[in-house]
Amino acid sequence: MLIKGLLLGFSIAAPVGPIGLLCLRRGLERGFLAAFTSGLGAATADACYGLVGALGLAAVSTLLIGQTAWLRVGGGIFLLWLAWQTWRAAPSHPAATGGGGRLWRGYLSTLLLTLSNPMTILSFAAIFAGLGIAEGDRGDGVLLVVGVFLGSALWWSMLAWLATHLAARIGPRQLIAINRLSALALGGFAVWSFIGAV
Repeated sequence: MLIKGLLLGFSIAAPVGPIGLLCLRRGLERGFLAAFTSGLGAATADACYGLVGALGLAAVSTLLIGQTAWLRVGGGIFLLWLAWQTWRAAPSHPAATGGGGRLWRGYLSTLLLTLSNPMTILSFAAIFAGLGIAEGDRGDGVLLVVGVFLGSALWWSMLAWLATHLAARIGPRQLIAINRLSALALGGFAVWSFIGAV
């Protein structure tokens, strides 16, 4: 179950979305730790939702899914704010991580952004059913969730490593262009989130 979870977590984290875009940009500007801790925020949120699904906490699932529209609106607003901050960001030295406070802010921002999509619970519920994990089978479910977290963390470490190595080949002008493109993409994800809420 742990290996299945690891493969599952890796494949869930790998598709490019707003979190991947944020982590890549933070890695280019601030280095490995900034990208990796941001990715861990998303991995933590996935693990939390996976745990809710694994433990069969139906009341919590129903409550969160019932608030999907509001959570999507909140996520869309947060994405718009991130897009604005990204557009205005001046490129910094790639090695400048900004200290522990900045790392925690990066972690919390991706954690909250990922938590704004409670439909992840339904995804995990479907996956657990497909793997034959019963709602009462808590041991297998918890092992699977731990594997999901580790697999997701593996993906974010690879992405952070890639961003750090690319940063050495990118100058300030290219970083500004990347910031602008990232801001436009984040704005697009925000619009998509608003459409999903409607």
